[in-house]
Amino acid sequence: MNSSPSNPVRALQRWRHQLTVPQFTAVTGLLVIAVGTLVLSTPLCSTDEVGLWQALFTVTSAITVTGLSIIDVGRDLTFVGQVVLAGLIITGGLGLMAITTFLQGFVQGRSGLRHRLDKGRALDEFGVGGIGPTFHSILLVALCVMGVGTAVLYSFGFTDIEQPGQRLWASMFHVISAYNNAGFGLWSNSLEPYRDNTVVTGVIALMIVIGGIGWRVANDIWINRFRLRRIRRLSLHTRLVIRTTVLLIVVGAVGLWITEHFGYGATAMQPFSFWQRLQIVLFQSITTRTAGFNTIPLSAHQITDAGLLLMILLMFIGASPGGTGGGVKTTTFAILMGATRSTLQGRSDVLLHRRQIPDSTVLRAVGVTLASALFVVFMALLLGLGVSANQTQVQSFSFLEKLFTCVSAFGTVGLDLGVTANLNRWGQLVLMVGMFVGRIGILLLLSALYGSRPQSRVGYPREDLYV
Repeated sequence: MNSSPSNPVRALQRWRHQLTVPQFTAVTGLLVIAVGTLVLSTPLCSTDEVGLWQALFTVTSAITVTGLSIIDVGRDLTFVGQVVLAGLIITGGLGLMAITTFLQGFVQGRSGLRHRLDKGRALDEFGVGGIGPTFHSILLVALCVMGVGTAVLYSFGFTDIEQPGQRLWASMFHVISAYNNAGFGLWSNSLEPYRDNTVVTGVIALMIVIGGIGWRVANDIWINRFRLRRIRRLSLHTRLVIRTTVLLIVVGAVGLWITEHFGYGATAMQPFSFWQRLQIVLFQSITTRTAGFNTIPLSAHQITDAGLLLMILLMFIGASPGGTGGGVKTTTFAILMGATRSTLQGRSDVLLHRRQIPDSTVLRAVGVTLASALFVVFMALLLGLGVSANQTQVQSFSFLEKLFTCVSAFGTVGLDLGVTANLNRWGQLVLMVGMFVGRIGILLLLSALYGSRPQSRVGYPREDLYV
């Protein structure tokens, strides 16, 4: 009789110990979202305008560092609620996988080499030296970078905010949101009032880039800081991330300049001067891939269709592996471009910076891209199955608006064309699932659902197909 009460506890412990790293990551993420929802919906954190549904959507967006919101953060959340939201952003932004895997070491208490290697793969191969020291390094770098950014914004950025406490919190909150590529802001119009403030846009953009490139790249640059003239001393991953990131920023800025200057119906940047337009397209190119801030109003009526399509592509590519952003990652895009070049040149191998990329890595890049594209299309299909707008929305959304919002959710970007708040709960549920899947990752989620299967030793005959 005394053992019966402990049976459920023992069963729960056995189930917990049987969880794989991907399963533990997904379950922990859902638990954090559930607890965060209950906390954020309390009167201590929010006003009467925020119910359980609004809190659930906001917490999901924060944990997945997306930034899509159906509430006004500055108006509907109290100071305590804003602090809770910032904490959730840090929890998700510094790596939901890193945090949960780090905690798993205490939960399961296993430290064998195979288990460490398993945890390393789940964390983008941080290494076999242990998750704890790596996570502490990530946290230390993040605190230092965010501290410097907060000081600069407080001293030279948000100088129009006279109250010191409000200015300090505004600086801290926006730096946290930018470094973690979340896109949440304290004002309903994002950073539009500061489009001409070079300090604000510059610091936010720098935080976005540093957080998006990932800890591994920042650590490699710091280790070789006195030998950066010999760029080859940096790892292939670092060189590829830096080159692809700079290329995407430049191409995105030039592309947005062309689409919004020569495109039919382009009105978003007509009132601005040359220097203002340059600042806008450069900042928007950086924030579109990962963060979700905006310095100009975004809507299907003000941005051309070509501009929206370009932004969709940038959002789909996203940030870099190990960073705080989403998307299919810059390295995946670089590998696909390298594979395309090799195919056109008639080569049987993929070369990047005079290094041959393993076939397994190329297949993984193809699989991630195709699975992500299919998932985004499936999200857009679900939004189009029924009436997704709420009763106050008279006109239905166009397919481009729905696709833009789906990619923004899956890529954990947070840019919005005014669609999210006007969706009914079915449409918002689709976005929440997309945000969670996009943050966890397609491959990690499939591994959590189906588990890892041993590789078959059976060989099969080869046969060519016409392509």
